[in-house]
Amino acid sequence: MASLATNAKKHKVCVVGSGNWGTTIAKVVAENVKENDELFEEEVQMWVYEEDYQVPKDSKHYDPGSALSTKPQKLTQLINRLHENVKYLPDIALPKNVVANPDIADAVKEATILIFNLPHQFIGRICDNLKGKVIPYARGISCIKGVAVSEKGCELFSDSIGSKLGIYCGALSGANIANEVALEKWSETTIAYDPPPMDSRQPTPAGTPSDSPRGSSANLAELSTELSGGQLSTAKGTKSKGVALPAEYPPLNHINMRKLFHRPYFHVHMVHDVAGVSLGGALKNIVAIAAGWVDGLGWGDNAKAAVERLGILEEVKFGKTFFSKTCRTETFTEESCGVADMITSCSGGRNFRCAKMSVKEGKSIGEIEERELNGQKLQGASTAYEVNSFLKTQGMEQEFPLFTAVYSILEGTNKPEDIPQLVER
Repeated sequence: MASLATNAKKHKVCVVGSGNWGTTIAKVVAENVKENDELFEEEVQMWVYEEDYQVPKDSKHYDPGSALSTKPQKLTQLINRLHENVKYLPDIALPKNVVANPDIADAVKEATILIFNLPHQFIGRICDNLKGKVIPYARGISCIKGVAVSEKGCELFSDSIGSKLGIYCGALSGANIANEVALEKWSETTIAYDPPPMDSRQPTPAGTPSDSPRGSSANLAELSTELSGGQLSTAKGTKSKGVALPAEYPPLNHINMRKLFHRPYFHVHMVHDVAGVSLGGALKNIVAIAAGWVDGLGWGDNAKAAVERLGILEEVKFGKTFFSKTCRTETFTEESCGVADMITSCSGGRNFRCAKMSVKEGKSIGEIEERELNGQKLQGASTAYEVNSFLKTQGMEQEFPLFTAVYSILEGTNKPEDIPQLVER
């Protein structure tokens, strides 16, 4: 039976990132902290990369007699005054307890829950800036869909964040087109989070409702991502020192993490497979580009379905090959972060749409990206390059023909029309 004890302190939440998806997640958690005020502080800090922005004439906030509309303003000031991210999530009202902050050190100050949601190419620099500024017992959730590749190998962003900041970090990913979630259209997501044993005075019990076939029934002691003896373990088994969450705070188990993210329109499935959730979110972006190309060529639903099937197979193979200790096949085949995200991303996501436009208009993806994304970058293209770089070092390009085909087409070595030949076995 759950404890009814009241904790002396509440968790403070900070969202690191304020793009389309970052702002949407800030909206979701801001709604939930107000409804669960016994667990969380009401204010949600949202770090915003400061820039000047002028309210466009087609915005409901445009007023030719107001200084807010007649000249560029600081984006943080616009968000805090209008309670809307007029640049990256226009026409969506934000709860008033979302506070935009351009000072990242001030935004994360005393935060016990950090939600990372920004383009993956910036996460290394952001974490370097945060070193020494994050409280040592903070816990993180990465919503970043990408893979960090270096000469040392392939690393999940949840692991990268955790190792750089000395904290435990889980992952969130799913079939989540940001605008649809922001408009409160029903969807699901998957959160992988293992309550560190050093924290777990009330660990998530087996059978906790998670809406996942294998969600909370795993034995924590058997998982290589466990944290024990004051040490943090990544998906690959490397260890670093960790600090336990003080007993004054409510436990961050599956039950309470779900309360932070679950909404009537945004259903959360809790699992333990951080590697699988992270990889599903990253690798499907590569597949979505291929799906956009074949759709743009007018090859129909059969061709797109073939790309998606191959994509899921290569996701599973990648996870089982390089993260064999923790990655589970069913994460890709049964969870929102796997097959559902693949379907959505290959139907209406930005990688799919931009790839389709590039074929139909005879332009490069870079040109389409610059025109369509308001300064943001396609995750699929950058992930394709990074994954290919890693596969080359492993001598395994031919083992992943679809991932390799996307890279070759982006490089100009091949054309989208070559996909059937490139993936044929």
